[in-house]
Amino acid sequence: MVKVKIEYSGQNLQRLEIKGHANSAPYGEDVVCGAVSLATFGALNALEDIDEEFDYSIDQEGGNVTLTAKKKISEHDQIVMEVLILQLKTVEVSYPKNIVITERKQAK
Repeated sequence: MVKVKIEYSGQNLQRLEIKGHANSAPYGEDVVCGAVSLATFGALNALEDIDEEFDYSIDQEGGNVTLTAKKKISEHDQIVMEVLILQLKTVEVSYPKNIVITERKQAK
C-alpha cells in the first residue's frame, strides 16, 4: 500500500511523505504506482524555488519521497503542491485498497 502523510503548519504545507508500493498489479503494470509517481515527480519538477533558494529538503530513495519545507513556500509552489495532493486524493478514491492519505494540521 502507498502511504501518503501530509503535514501543515497553519495553511502552509510543511512536509509530504510518500512511501510504499500499491501492489495493485505486477511490477511494470501497476497503474496506481504509475499514477502516484507521475503526479509526484511532475509536481517536484514544477516547483520554482527548488534551485534558487533551497526552500526544501527532498529525499528520494527507490519509490519513496519526502519533501520538507525549510520555510514558508511561495504561492506558486503552494498551488503546485495542492494540485499534487488533489491528484493523489483522486487516486485514493479510485483505489482505496492501494493508497491511503493522512493529513495533520498543526496550529501556527
